[in-house]
Amino acid sequence: METTTIIEELEDVAERLGLAVRAEKGNFRGGRCVVGEQEIIMLNKNHLPETQLVVFANALREAPLDTIYLKPAVRTALEEAWALDDAPSEEAPHVHE
Repeated sequence: METTTIIEELEDVAERLGLAVRAEKGNFRGGRCVVGEQEIIMLNKNHLPETQLVVFANALREAPLDTIYLKPAVRTALEEAWALDDAPSEEAPHVHE
């Protein structure tokens, strides 16, 4: 399944969970936030779809996803994005004196 299709599926998932999704251009990473009384997932249109997917996955990480049906490809994409986010980053090289 293409990344853009997975993002569209995740928009539907978010709506079923009562979350609004907005995609805007700007100088921000994106993620889950509250505006007034509404919980929103913000995506940056300037980012590549792969980056938007990671932002979306992190925004849905604590959501009750076990209460709704997710297509297998969508669930796999979420789990892969979470695994990438959980992977330890490479340490800076050590300088030997």
